[in-house]
Amino acid sequence: MSGLVKLHIEEEEDFWNIYNLVAVGDRLTSTTIRKVQKETATGSVSSERQRITITISVEKIDYETTSNLLRISGPVCEENRVVKMGAYHTIDLEMNRDFTLFKDEWDTVSLELVKNASDITQRADVAALIMNEGLANLCLITSSMTVVKGRIDVPVPRKGRSSSDNHQKGLENFFNLILQSIMRNINFEVVKCFIIASPAFVKDKFYQYMIEQSTKNEMYKDIKLNKSKFILAHSSSGHRYSLKEVLSEPTVQNQLTNTKAASEIKVLNSFYDMLKKDPNRAFYGFDHVKKANDRLAIETLLVTDDFFRGKDVRTRRKYVDLVQSVKENNGEVKIFSGLHVTGEQLSKLSGVAAILRCPMELEDEEEEYNEEEEEAANKCKGNNILRREKNQIWSLHNWEETFCVVKLLYYFDDSIKIVFDDEIKGCRMINHDSKSGSSNSINWRNF
Repeated sequence: MSGLVKLHIEEEEDFWNIYNLVAVGDRLTSTTIRKVQKETATGSVSSERQRITITISVEKIDYETTSNLLRISGPVCEENRVVKMGAYHTIDLEMNRDFTLFKDEWDTVSLELVKNASDITQRADVAALIMNEGLANLCLITSSMTVVKGRIDVPVPRKGRSSSDNHQKGLENFFNLILQSIMRNINFEVVKCFIIASPAFVKDKFYQYMIEQSTKNEMYKDIKLNKSKFILAHSSSGHRYSLKEVLSEPTVQNQLTNTKAASEIKVLNSFYDMLKKDPNRAFYGFDHVKKANDRLAIETLLVTDDFFRGKDVRTRRKYVDLVQSVKENNGEVKIFSGLHVTGEQLSKLSGVAAILRCPMELEDEEEEYNEEEEEAANKCKGNNILRREKNQIWSLHNWEETFCVVKLLYYFDDSIKIVFDDEIKGCRMINHDSKSGSSNSINWRNF
């Protein structure tokens, strides 16, 4: 499906999304400054800088993270009154700049990226409820902006001897309106942290009411399932401006730091744990992952976004097809940023990995001992990792090397037994001598 989309850059996060969206071969239209030469009647030539609208065919994309500048270069591909067809030009995309992007094919990854970038509910991982009796502001927070998604302002009768029941009913009605607003505006699959702040004990009363309702009513089951994401904090009022003081509290800052990229870290740790405990349910490398997907075995797919920014159209196409196929088979897809530490770790495992629904063995595993494994073996030998001496401790940098050596040891010597041992935080290798019946145990740690 071909088509175009008009985009506006309004925050820093947009630069990263555009960098992942624009690909070589796309056509981009935007205003730019170009030096134009003019010849006068006397034959003299003068030049001046003019702002013009120009369309180029994308050939090169440079992203400067420090200055938030996206430079896109390529030849002019549409007629222009001052620039010849085929002349090269570089368009600088800056903050508050509009541009139009045309693609010959909009794949599912690109469409989802545009959808998530334009909908704050798909990318705001922190929510906050700033409240007082009768007033509440429900906010979504990104790294560069705060959006009020709901404002609840209702009268609550004051508490007194004769109006105690009225006060309680008014308070429950107020709490119910807040709960309805939360269910309409908060996507708990995206939000990793939810702050509830108020003066005095209003926040505690609302939190207790919310948990009680989530237990009684199936409609609020998302609240119960995400109970651990809520944080209670103090604020001086129920107005939006109190959010700044809440976010400045050290306890809240620590909690926000812990939840940043928490889902990516959690799923990556799950993959490593599975690789240790049940290797037949943890695959990495495109060929192995694809075979698992062909058998509808993938529960969670882990892939870095580097594959979707590459110049090789075939490579991008095959990873897009893989992502789309996993989703169609009711699998979960996690796309890791190549600039984040989790993405860097995944890149060391070929950039694509999968947690399977059930154990699966590859029939041609021995035949697939390819050049990459042979190169890894030579690397291991060069580091003296394969040297086996009694009571020697083997030091490895990560589980990728650990798993590599486990496969190599099995390949070369089937008398070796590998046991993952939590006490030594690594592996225990047992070499059994069938003639004498004795066994030598060697500890093998992961540093």
